[in-house]
Amino acid sequence: MTKAKKAEFRPNDYVVYPAHGVGQIVSIEEQEIAGLSLELFVISFEKDKMTLRVPTHKATEVGMRSLSSPDVVDAAMKTLKGKAKVKRAMWSRRAQEYEQKINSGDLIAIAEVVRDLHRADDQREQSYSERQLYEAALERLTREIAAVSGDEVAAARQVDEVLGLRAA
Repeated sequence: MTKAKKAEFRPNDYVVYPAHGVGQIVSIEEQEIAGLSLELFVISFEKDKMTLRVPTHKATEVGMRSLSSPDVVDAAMKTLKGKAKVKRAMWSRRAQEYEQKINSGDLIAIAEVVRDLHRADDQREQSYSERQLYEAALERLTREIAAVSGDEVAAARQVDEVLGLRAA
């Protein structure tokens, strides 16, 4: 079982860790923890200046995955173009749902959050917590698209254009 997992992710691969977004596997190392020898992926999240160690046998269980395919990126962009779906539920309930979508690591769910929380210039102001969730989702979305395309500036421009078109 662990052999299959090792082949799935290799050093220098970009991966998506649900709670933190896009990171790069720096190495695979052995560490002794509580008398047990564990093999760990060492993942660097450069933008957050953070390093995460994930046991190789738990990687898929915790939702770690490879970057989205170009098809999934296209589907996420289509989702962004859609009409915002804002439920009439209390903000605390919606905020919880948005947070779960962001931390799901699912690019399309993250695009839904960006779409639903995006405000055009002529719309009402966002609350602080709305803005925080929107920015977190936008950053996750843009980072993954950038990692897939290899061009951070183009990815940011692409997302901005889609959101700009939607506002028009």
